[in-house]
Amino acid sequence: MKKSLVSGLIGALAVGVTATAFAAANPFEDVPADHWAYDAVAQLAADGVIEGYGDGTYRGDQEITRYEMAQMVARAMAKSGVSGADKAMIDRLAAEFADELNNLGVRVAALEKKVDNVKFHGLFRYTYSRGRTEGSSDHTNTNDFRLRLQTSMAINEHWTGKARVEYKSDMNSAENSTGANGKVFLNRAYVEGKYGSTTIDLGRFPAYTAVDGGMVLDDEVSGGQVVFGDKASLKLVAARYYDNYTGGAFPLSSGTASYQSIEVNSDPHQKFTIGAAYHHVANKAAMRGHTVDGPHKPYGADSMNIWTVGTGYRFDKNVALSGAYAKNTQGDVESKLRTAWSAELDYKGADPADQGSWGAYLAYRHLGDYGIMFPTYNAIFTGQKGWQLGVRATVLKNVVATFEYFDGKDISTDLKQNTVFARVEAFF
Repeated sequence: MKKSLVSGLIGALAVGVTATAFAAANPFEDVPADHWAYDAVAQLAADGVIEGYGDGTYRGDQEITRYEMAQMVARAMAKSGVSGADKAMIDRLAAEFADELNNLGVRVAALEKKVDNVKFHGLFRYTYSRGRTEGSSDHTNTNDFRLRLQTSMAINEHWTGKARVEYKSDMNSAENSTGANGKVFLNRAYVEGKYGSTTIDLGRFPAYTAVDGGMVLDDEVSGGQVVFGDKASLKLVAARYYDNYTGGAFPLSSGTASYQSIEVNSDPHQKFTIGAAYHHVANKAAMRGHTVDGPHKPYGADSMNIWTVGTGYRFDKNVALSGAYAKNTQGDVESKLRTAWSAELDYKGADPADQGSWGAYLAYRHLGDYGIMFPTYNAIFTGQKGWQLGVRATVLKNVVATFEYFDGKDISTDLKQNTVFARVEAFF
C-alpha cells in the first residue's frame, strides 16, 4: 500500500514523463520497500504537505528510486505553513537524500532558501599538544576546549551573509594572549556574493593561500577578496592583517599591517596542479621591531614581499604528493629565515560523515620566521624545520580524531625540537 501511494506521488511530480522511462534513465538505486522514508512520505501526504493526482488518488505499484524520492523532498521543502513536526520530518528526509538533492542543482538550492533562510553548523573541539626544546626542562603545553558556531544567511539570489562565533577556554590558565579565553567572540563576519564563476568576499573573512596548501597563511583578514573562475582561478586580496597568535609572522607580532596578494591556480580537480602567488605585507613599526610588545630582532625592511609556487600530483584516489616553496625578498636576515618550503605525501582521508574512514600523511617542512605569515599546520610552527607525521580518523559519525608528531630543529639555533599534538572534533 505504501509503495502504491508513493508511486502515485511520483506521477504527480514527474509531469510529462512516464514512470517507466524515468526509472530507466535514473542512475540511483531503488529505495527498499521497508525504508523509513516510505512512512515519512505517507505521513506528509496524509498531512497535505505532499499531494497526489488532481482527483486525490495515488496510483501505480512500481519501485521508487532515490532520485524520485529526492524530487518529492524538494517539493515538500518549498511548502509554506508546514507544522513543526512535518518540518522536522522534511529536514530528516533532506539529510537522508542530500546527495540526490545536490544533483538536482540550483533548482533545489533555491527551494531550500525559501524554507530556511538561515543555516547553522559548527563543532566542539578539544586540543592537546606538548612541545619540547633540547636543553630545556620546560615544556610548551596547549590544553584547550573550543565551541565554534558558524551561520550563513541568504540575503538575495547573489549575496549571503556569513559569520563565525567561538568560545575558547584555555584549561592551563585563566587567560591567553588573544584575550578571548573564557569569552564568546566573533572572529568572522562578512558578506559573500556569487556572480557566475566570480566570488566576492567583503568584511572579516577567512584568508587561505591555496597555492601552497595554507603554508603562507590560514587566518582571518579584514578587507575584500575577489576570486575569478570556479576551476582554474585568479584571486585578488586587499585587506588588513593582525597576527593574533604567537608563532605567527615574526616581524608582525602584535602589529597590524596592510596586506595585498594575487594568486593564480590551475583546476584543483585535475591530477596535476600548479599555481603561483605574490603577497605584500607592510607596517613600518612592526617590521622594524618597534611594536607595542617592545623591540624584536631587527628585520631591516618596511615590508615583506613573499613569492610562492606550489604544485601537486594525485596518483589515484588514495595517494597524492604536493610541494610548495616561498621566499620573502625583503629584509636583512639570513636567507634560511626568509624562505619556507614543504613536501607532503598523503594517503586517503577522513570524511566526518563516513565512520571508519581515515587518512595519513608524511611531510618535511622548513618554515623560516620571515618567509611566511601564519601557516595552517598544527604540530610545527614558524622558525622550525623537520619531519611531520599525521593520522586522522573518523571514529564515530561526525567525530574525528587527529594525532600528529613533529621531530626537527629550530632554524636559528639548530636546537632539537619535537611536538606531540592530539585533537578530537565533533561536528554538527
